[in-house]
Amino acid sequence: MNITLWVLQGLLALVFLMAGLMKATQSREKLASQMGWVEDFSQGQIRAIGILEVLGALGLLLPALTGILPTLTPLAAAGLSLTMVGAFLAHLRRENETQKMIGNVVLFALALFVAYGRFVLFPL
Repeated sequence: MNITLWVLQGLLALVFLMAGLMKATQSREKLASQMGWVEDFSQGQIRAIGILEVLGALGLLLPALTGILPTLTPLAAAGLSLTMVGAFLAHLRRENETQKMIGNVVLFALALFVAYGRFVLFPL
């Protein structure tokens, strides 16, 4: 179970790090060509979402790897699962974006599983 959790943590960290860096560093106009939902948010809100995703990605790995405050790892996973709830709701209120919600649901479930796994099944 520990290996499974580490693999999921690594995959989630990679996904959220890449997505977060893109949102934190690129302009709203550039992101709009790939992500229609950015039209509903300001540049500052998009950057904040990106920074939260980067911090969550780092929180999935660094506390567990360093042994410094390892309880932050499941908290980061729980926080990322809440981020996916927000993403799901953002896509839900937009027309023709129901297909994009599937990715949100998958990432939500994986992050929630890591949070549960690190809180209950195999704590660090």
